[in-house]
Amino acid sequence: MPQPTPALPGELVTESFEYDGGRQVSVYVPKDPPKLVVFAGDGQRISQWGALLERRDVPSTMIVGVHGLTDDTLRLHEYSPGFAPGRFAAHEKFFVDDVRRWTESRFGAVLAPAHTAVFGVSAGGELALALGLRHPDVFGVVFCASPGGGYKPPASMPSPLPRTYLVAGAQEPFFLENARRWASALRDAGADVVMTERAGSHGGAFWREEFPLMVAWAAGR
Repeated sequence: MPQPTPALPGELVTESFEYDGGRQVSVYVPKDPPKLVVFAGDGQRISQWGALLERRDVPSTMIVGVHGLTDDTLRLHEYSPGFAPGRFAAHEKFFVDDVRRWTESRFGAVLAPAHTAVFGVSAGGELALALGLRHPDVFGVVFCASPGGGYKPPASMPSPLPRTYLVAGAQEPFFLENARRWASALRDAGADVVMTERAGSHGGAFWREEFPLMVAWAAGR
């Protein structure tokens, strides 16, 4: 376990773990005690979105971003359970168990499921959906932008299901269809679901712009 280093409110803290030969986790520590904690894949990018939230009228939010791999194939294998189950399981344990426990001890975060979300974009959206469905006792909320198609809704949905907010762009039809498929399957299973379509292509600015709306929705505003 890495040694703690001093952290000031409203800053980005990055520490390294032994997992997979050395994996970094970046945490956005908000200025006020967090009302919501969001765990995210591709943390080298998404953790920096905390500053955007500070400028919006949304509850104080901590972002715990596990850095993703730069190799697209290996990244997909970590994020989507069907391709390389062993690699997915190892990353899942690191993400759900090790990083979560570290977040509690390092920052004193209170991780009640109703106030703990998992977020991802593209292949990371598959990770968010997979972890939300597999660990609803941990992640009571899922934020998912433009999910890939490697992980599809299971024939039998677990219970309970996390509250889920999906978004996709009109100019990315493959990912939009995946998001719609998930929205329909989750609604049919009785989940609380938001499905939003925005103007934009894959990787567009709408991902960042939607994030504060996701946080506000999770807080019930």
